Amino acid sequence: MGATLRAELHDRDGWPVLWWAPTAPVLAVSSSIVGGGLGVRHWVCNASVADDWDGVDELGVVTASATGRDAGRDGCGLLTAADVRHAAWAEADGAECLGTVGLGWPTWAAVPHGHDDAPPPRRADTVNLLVWVPVPLSHAALVNAACTVTEAKTQALVELGVPGTGTATDAVVVCCPVPGAGRPDPEPYGGPRSRWGARLARAVHAAVREGALDDHRRATAAGYHRAWTP
Repeated sequence: MGATLRAELHDRDGWPVLWWAPTAPVLAVSSSIVGGGLGVRHWVCNASVADDWDGVDELGVVTASATGRDAGRDGCGLLTAADVRHAAWAEADGAECLGTVGLGWPTWAAVPHGHDDAPPPRRADTVNLLVWVPVPLSHAALVNAACTVTEAKTQALVELGVPGTGTATDAVVVCCPVPGAGRPDPEPYGGPRSRWGARLARAVHAAVREGALDDHRRATAAGYHRAWTP
């Protein structure tokens, strides 16, 4: 899948797992349930779970997904009720995005007081995005890039008529080469009008759009309701 984000598909007790192990450690910023934050990471996994999963033992699920691969080193673990076998990939001038898009319960980020703790219905799914930028980014630029990813995701959803900015459990991992000798100085910006921010925004927008449309088609075929029509 793409020049760098070559994710492998594995099985964990009958559940699919996408596994990406870059050829060299990467610098990442992530909101992932396991391995989130800012730091050097060696792998990223995106694992499917049951749509009625109770949300306990996230580390156990990720560890089971990583067993026999590279679990002994730091990585990022993502979980979703979406089927990761239907990941969408897009590239824009070197920036790449590999996304799994499930929109069973889209929601707006800002809702009236008293509605923010409502439990999600079944088929909540999640939008998980793994993004690669092939040049080093400063720590600030990485955080800026994560914001740009979210903006581009939301733009794609709004353009499709999805009634929300995402789901309540969306996660993102933005990766770049670890700065060091022999590499250019880190890019200082990752906003949507910066050179690499603009590229990653286009890649994310394309991947989310493709993934959302595919999710809608498959949900309709399976008899699941989606609260929007493309």
